[in-house]
Amino acid sequence: MKALNTSPTAKHSSWAYAEQHLSDDPVLQATRELAFDLGVEPVSEGTAATLTVLAAAVQAKTLVEVGTGVGVSGISLLRGAQPEAILTSIDLDPEHLHTARTAFRQEQLPARRTRLITGRAEEVLPRLATGAYDLVLLDAGAEHLPDFTAESFRMLAPGGLLIINDALDQDQVPRPAVREESTQTMRETERVLREDGRVTSTLLGTGTGLLVAVRR
Repeated sequence: MKALNTSPTAKHSSWAYAEQHLSDDPVLQATRELAFDLGVEPVSEGTAATLTVLAAAVQAKTLVEVGTGVGVSGISLLRGAQPEAILTSIDLDPEHLHTARTAFRQEQLPARRTRLITGRAEEVLPRLATGAYDLVLLDAGAEHLPDFTAESFRMLAPGGLLIINDALDQDQVPRPAVREESTQTMRETERVLREDGRVTSTLLGTGTGLLVAVRR
């Protein structure tokens, strides 16, 4: 068996190749440009493609997203989800949600397929139904991550998928010397999910990290 090449240069080249393997189409590219204009960091091209694949893999019909951004991740999820799927997306910034609505129209998504909620996720998530969702994407940083993770597993149906974006905290998690609170929260979240017998999880290097967990 050929040994794994772990040199930083080789791994970066492989990561860059995978990230750029599928480039954005005109709709996502236009949405990404809107994000940059607003100072919002959208998910990477590789992450967008991975979200589409994961939504397709679980044949998602009911999805929740915390951190709408301007719609790049939402479009990516709905492209992989079932044709009748509905995305509930939560964001605190009304301007982000307004821009996301524009992006969803450009994607020619019927209005009934998206439910956009302006508000704090820590207040909205507890009101969502238990065991009613096939996929939850958390893309709102580390501050409330433990609570959001617990709420996500309450909301997920058996076989449902939790995805945490930026799970490597801007590539700080692998660096032991970094002790920032957000970095330690991401490390602890990964450890908790890895050791929880009720879920199966893995950490992907796509973008700035995707932590993916399936509720058994």
